[in-house]
Amino acid sequence: MNEYLDNARRSIQRAMSSSYHSLSTVASTAGGLAATTGMQLIGRLLGLKAQASTDSMTDSWTTSSTDLGSPSAGALDEQQTRLVSVVCGFPKDIVMYPEYVKGQFGEDAWFKTSTSKADTLGVADGVGGWRVYGIDPGLFSRFLMRSCERLAHTSDFDSTRPEHLLARAYCNLLEQKQPILGSCTACVLTLHRESGILYAANIGDSGLLVIRNGAVVCRSVEQQHHFNTPYQLAVPPPGQGLNVLTDGPECAALLEFDMQPGDILMLATDGVYDNVSEELLLQVLSHAAGVTDPVKLQMYANSVALMARSLSFNPHHESPFTQNARRHNIDAPGGKPDDVTVILASVV
Repeated sequence: MNEYLDNARRSIQRAMSSSYHSLSTVASTAGGLAATTGMQLIGRLLGLKAQASTDSMTDSWTTSSTDLGSPSAGALDEQQTRLVSVVCGFPKDIVMYPEYVKGQFGEDAWFKTSTSKADTLGVADGVGGWRVYGIDPGLFSRFLMRSCERLAHTSDFDSTRPEHLLARAYCNLLEQKQPILGSCTACVLTLHRESGILYAANIGDSGLLVIRNGAVVCRSVEQQHHFNTPYQLAVPPPGQGLNVLTDGPECAALLEFDMQPGDILMLATDGVYDNVSEELLLQVLSHAAGVTDPVKLQMYANSVALMARSLSFNPHHESPFTQNARRHNIDAPGGKPDDVTVILASVV
């Protein structure tokens, strides 16, 4: 644990020293964030036992198959499009989740993997309401993402159909002898190396966006039944199917987009999108264009995750969640505390 915290401290200190000026600009725009930028933000982070994903930092030094390709994935054509990706996040409740577990930030889950044909990423957000019934919401999301990661390496995986990957992982979950109850939102994407086309399947209010030349050129569609009730994959308790909101994989919103070298791709859960406006994201991530060094890219992922975490607990923040609630005649001031997961990738 001490080694992990030391790595987290070094990672965040590097991030803040590199991106301090960008964060200061963002903070002045955000208003209430100004008091928690720079070294103050580092202090707050360390006090919360920040859970920046150090595995992605390790990947950058070990040349893992996740980020830079590996012999097991086959020799890669230098002309093929690929992703350099990193991860950062925080659980909403640090006390409940004091230890970092790869692939998990609280009730959020994630994965990233690569083959010779495609890079595949995914995030899932376990629906917290299940905890009232004694069910850990994170079990459902973690199992789904781990299944996606495993199935992405099977011989029949179609890297142009992430919706099929999501459906197969969901069926795998349904087939468990010991039922895994719960529900989650999910967004899974693939970048086809040969064509450079991004394919995505999204269920609910997690999602992705692509930044090019300082502008958002692609963003997934959020799916909501009504305010704060996103589409979700679910496995209800026996006999309770009619009482539980359940959407099948076939409900996923599909997306295709031609990617270019230098594009920045962010895949995140609603802990980011509910608290950080698109304008603020652009002010930070536009500077990441063309960054291919995983260590430097990690700095930007840390900045976004840290900003989302800080704003989520700011009672005076005019958050996207607050603005959306107002459109539905609901008073919900301030940020929305939630788990935060950010996968940030650069196209090379």
